[in-house]
Amino acid sequence: MAEAILTRLLESQLYQANTLLVSEPQTSRREFLAQTYGVNVTDSNQETLQATEALLLAIKPQILDKVISQLTLDGVENYPLVLSILAGTPLSRLETAFENFPVIRVMPNTPATVGVGMTAIAAGTRVKPSHLTLATSLFEAVGEVVEVPESLMDGVTGLSGSGPAFVALMIEALSDGGVASGLPRAIANKLAIQTVLGTATLVKDTGLHPGQLKDQVTSPGGTTIAGVAKLEEKGFRSAVIEAVKAAYRRSQDLGK
Repeated sequence: MAEAILTRLLESQLYQANTLLVSEPQTSRREFLAQTYGVNVTDSNQETLQATEALLLAIKPQILDKVISQLTLDGVENYPLVLSILAGTPLSRLETAFENFPVIRVMPNTPATVGVGMTAIAAGTRVKPSHLTLATSLFEAVGEVVEVPESLMDGVTGLSGSGPAFVALMIEALSDGGVASGLPRAIANKLAIQTVLGTATLVKDTGLHPGQLKDQVTSPGGTTIAGVAKLEEKGFRSAVIEAVKAAYRRSQDLGK
């Protein structure tokens, strides 16, 4: 995710490569990032505290304490905006770790890689309007941005954070259904991908409720209603709802 954000920031020309510093513990990754993107690299997280605008915290939630223990915050004169994409990690914990820093909790998703991501942001107690403007501009480079209260961030994680995997499963299942119906795999894949993409675009651009679109496609006694009935029989909608709720609960667990 961090590399996806980096790529889009550079492609949008929001930042020049020589103004960005990436901390990475693995030598091979540092070399790759420096050669591929032309950014400055370091193996010292401490150096990143010298950022003038923003510090993106993009690590596994499970190693937050270890990373924090390696930082020395005494003597830091400039307090850049800390942007955390750590799933399930509450603002209270982040603000305790980064005392005096403005902190915004962020939940992007993987479509950010191609510039059509969905990002939710929740502001901490030390965040000013200028910080929100900066965070919004940064993540608009990878898609759309919505501000929510922190109480909703675990729900955001369950829906848009984990959702791309659920949609990918749907695409795979549609393709498999096509193959089971006699279509060549390549054609089935193309049909499935474009069907999902086109339907999402149609819902977004027209503002139609998904149920309305479903009704428009579903003719009396036709093929679509036969398929919809089978989905209902197998508990399709319930399964998706429960998947989002399971991801939501896991996000809550990570924050404990």
